[in-house]
Amino acid sequence: MKKLASVLSILMLLFVLSACGTKDEKATENVVAATAEQPEETSHKTIEVTDMTGQTLTFEKAPETVATLSSGDLDMLLALDIEIAGRPTVQGSPVKELEGITEVGNPHQPNFEKIAEVNPDVIIAAPSFKQHEANMERQGTKVIYTAANSVEDIKNTIGLFGKLFAKEQQAKTIQDTITNEIEKSISEKADAVKTLLVYGAPGTYMVALPNSLSGNLLELAGGENIASDFPNEEKYPQYASLSVEKIIERNPEMVMLITHGEPEAVKAAFEGEMLKNPAWKNLDAVKSGNVIVLPSHLFGTNPGTKVVDALEVMKESLGQVK
Repeated sequence: MKKLASVLSILMLLFVLSACGTKDEKATENVVAATAEQPEETSHKTIEVTDMTGQTLTFEKAPETVATLSSGDLDMLLALDIEIAGRPTVQGSPVKELEGITEVGNPHQPNFEKIAEVNPDVIIAAPSFKQHEANMERQGTKVIYTAANSVEDIKNTIGLFGKLFAKEQQAKTIQDTITNEIEKSISEKADAVKTLLVYGAPGTYMVALPNSLSGNLLELAGGENIASDFPNEEKYPQYASLSVEKIIERNPEMVMLITHGEPEAVKAAFEGEMLKNPAWKNLDAVKSGNVIVLPSHLFGTNPGTKVVDALEVMKESLGQVK
């Protein structure tokens, strides 16, 4: 009887275990089935960016081809290791890393034939390019607008590129480097030097205001912009008309010239223009020989990540006032 009871107990236990196993298997099958019914999750996310004009654009993925008309924007794109399909047209031979990349003109003279040939997903341009936006969109190219009227503008543009091309961490590293180097540089500012910033070419001159990049750098370097309250030009809000009378009245200690063209020719033409007014010779800046031409690659155009170098040049120039 005991043996029979033991056999029955064993059979009962096996039955219970078998039933439990069946329930577990069914539960697992139900979980698998439920999972299969769920739509597959995807890691794909659209990219939404707001450019420097406040325009918001959406991309299904990071653009694969990009062209730019500005050397400063090109510098920032290269710093982020972004492949360039079209670059600004330059005088002379390009640096080795740019050889073989199609030139597509500059902000003042875009080469639309070359842009169409490159056919980029995105073209990076200044707000003045907006008049050509519809033409670009018809050929399937979106336009991203940048700005470079201050150090903050340049840092924000780097952040914009980082988000657009899915290189946000790399962009933040560059932004932080610029911030740290700027803070280190301005920790020892030069003495306040009354300064006139003049932008121009032979026959055409404007005064740079504090809301221009050179004006911002002058302020960071500790200089005093004598034209800070000059009324700005409607078409060029970062600049004002050159008023010889006001300049003579405020008597700058330093005059800095900013130009795209040949520096010595611009300086000679500018001084020739100013000498038409006999009082010009009596300015402290002129009497002391403190009329200089700033490097065009740092001030005549957007310097990109080299904005720290531009600040150093500004500080050194102010420090040399006699």
